Amino acid sequence: MAFVPAPGYDPAYDPPVPYITAIPGGLRPGMLFYIRGTLAKGYTRFRVDYATGQYEGSDIALHFNPRFDGRDRVIFNTFQNGAWGEEEKKKDTPFSSSRPFELVVQITQANYQITVDGKPYHEYSHHIPMDRVTWLNVKGDIVLQAASIIGCGVGSAGSKGGAVGIPGGLPPMVGPVCNRPAIPFTANIPGGMIPKRTLVVAGHISSGAKSFIINLKKYSSNDIPLHINSRMIKNVLIRNTFLNGVWGEEEKDIQNNPLQKGQFFDLSIRSGDQNFKVYVNGHCLFRFDNRIKNVQEIDTVEIQGDAELAYVFF
Repeated sequence: MAFVPAPGYDPAYDPPVPYITAIPGGLRPGMLFYIRGTLAKGYTRFRVDYATGQYEGSDIALHFNPRFDGRDRVIFNTFQNGAWGEEEKKKDTPFSSSRPFELVVQITQANYQITVDGKPYHEYSHHIPMDRVTWLNVKGDIVLQAASIIGCGVGSAGSKGGAVGIPGGLPPMVGPVCNRPAIPFTANIPGGMIPKRTLVVAGHISSGAKSFIINLKKYSSNDIPLHINSRMIKNVLIRNTFLNGVWGEEEKDIQNNPLQKGQFFDLSIRSGDQNFKVYVNGHCLFRFDNRIKNVQEIDTVEIQGDAELAYVFF
């Protein structure tokens, strides 16, 4: 079964470059853009533009442009009314050909806050009103593994060419976004995991990992209606429940477990009266029968193990 993102979340997995996508509803404070990629062979430069249109000549509110030509640097600029503004420049570039990188741009009322691999890198002020910025363009010498728009508008023109609306009656994801949270991680799920609600956990499994665990819990009783446990040493993916102080019957048969050492994952859990559906990188990983009567009582997410989290969103 194909993964349909809930309103408020617009991910792309291994998209081709150039990558051009709409920003549903335009920019607003609290939104976060996540890009994971590597520099392409023979790289000289790449660019990430937040623009008012999808075509050449459109105004660009933020032009983020790493250049590798012997004078390695990163250029920040705005293109408006057919002319470039005054450049802002950083001579230290955090990008390397030897490893993947994570680029995060968070939108605030005052500026774009840019981090690379979890470290603050630059802040760039708004030069064009946020609601005019409706397109994301990624071009140049970069290979994308993931590109996600987190906290985008509901009911606006979306990147797939139609209205975002609420596909299949999916409740919108409204956040806030938990950006680069530390493990162990615990958070309250406001309103609980009502039917069809989606919870997203993205990150990277450590190269020496032994296990990675996600629990959906009932805070009042400490019950765990859904326990996901990737045990790398035994190469199994356990699914189970812990109810009334007793573990249930394990499920562990699965063809391919993507939650492995050294791997990036974007994992979505969708609740239901009958079962939970779990997707990784847009592909259905498994279904797990719901063993409790009311999924809305699930009000806590708990994450443990050997991984670095990029974000948690629900």
